[in-house]
Amino acid sequence: MRILLVGAGGVGGAVTGIAARRDYFDAMVVADYDHDRAVRAAQRTGDPRFSAIRLDASDSAGVAAALREHDCDVLLNATDPRFVMPLFRAAFSAGATYLDMAMSLSRPHATQPHSLTGIKLGDQQFEQAQAWADGGALALVGMGVEPGLSDVFARYAADELFAEIDEIGIRDGANLEVEGYEFAPTFSIWTTIEECLNPPVVWEKGRGWYTTPPFSEPETFEFPEGIGAVECVNVEHEEVLLVPRWVDAKRVTFKYGLGEEFIGVLKTLHKVGLDRVEPVRVGGVEVSPRDVVAACLPDPATLGDRMRGKTCAGTYVTGKGKDGAARATYLYHVVDNEWSMREYGSQAVVWQTAINPVIALELIAAGVWKGSGVLGPEAFDARPFLDLLVAYGSPWGMRDQ
Repeated sequence: MRILLVGAGGVGGAVTGIAARRDYFDAMVVADYDHDRAVRAAQRTGDPRFSAIRLDASDSAGVAAALREHDCDVLLNATDPRFVMPLFRAAFSAGATYLDMAMSLSRPHATQPHSLTGIKLGDQQFEQAQAWADGGALALVGMGVEPGLSDVFARYAADELFAEIDEIGIRDGANLEVEGYEFAPTFSIWTTIEECLNPPVVWEKGRGWYTTPPFSEPETFEFPEGIGAVECVNVEHEEVLLVPRWVDAKRVTFKYGLGEEFIGVLKTLHKVGLDRVEPVRVGGVEVSPRDVVAACLPDPATLGDRMRGKTCAGTYVTGKGKDGAARATYLYHVVDNEWSMREYGSQAVVWQTAINPVIALELIAAGVWKGSGVLGPEAFDARPFLDLLVAYGSPWGMRDQ
């Protein structure tokens, strides 16, 4: 396996550190618009299998050419969702396996955004599923932590724990604090604005996909390993669009523990138009307000030394167990920032995202996970993935309640 990793930011940099400890691939070419950043991510491993190039992720033809030039048979997308489609098209053009951690962007319904779906997350990719299948090529979409590991948990629950599922609810929470900043998101603010201010999507059997207002249906969820109770709200996320395609459940939701302050900031950004991606003219220059917000905040990848606490990603499943009795189970993965910084030099949130595509590619390289078309993590057997997660030194947990 020869991998073209596009994006050398926080997650991409964590990918190189994790992958350097594995031997299933022959080469990883790290590509970024900022060549120096790509060089740093590659050189930090001290591994000759890693090299660096400059690449514009929006240039499909250029990316396809790079795949061919470097004889790469896999494209791993570690950029933000704006670049999903050009990279997706580039991989298809070059005949490469494609893997991403976020799916193509949504667009709210023109007249009823808080009840009806418009263009959903991943729609543009799934429209091309038949072409990928006909070509015998694989696009594994949504293979980060959420989406990604959370979807693997859903498949595991369906296969091994439950006879009948009422709800699959992804629940994400943390007790992370960043010292020295009044406000410092621990993940890409560009992506966070996108998913939190878009209408959340819910799926119900018999009704299909529908939307609600942002931050709807608040609930307090008790997270494990000392994180404790966190209020979670509905947020648009890929799992709701992926899980029902492969897992039989009556309802699928995603709720994120944002906190009152974070929600207040997001609402304010929306009120004053700073969440917009369309450029506005400032003097003689056109700039995207959301890009300005991102530029004004610290890079999440650089905050590890100032962060304290843990982050938890997990899947809460309710229904009937294999024995026919009522069951409620939370499958989860917790990362302590102190541990991830000490072991890998990466802060917890980006490291937790990065480990999952590295594992998925190892399963693909070994022929354990195989298929064609546009597939989500739920399309594959969950047990080999979870076993390998433990082998990587990052165990997962399960709590019946």
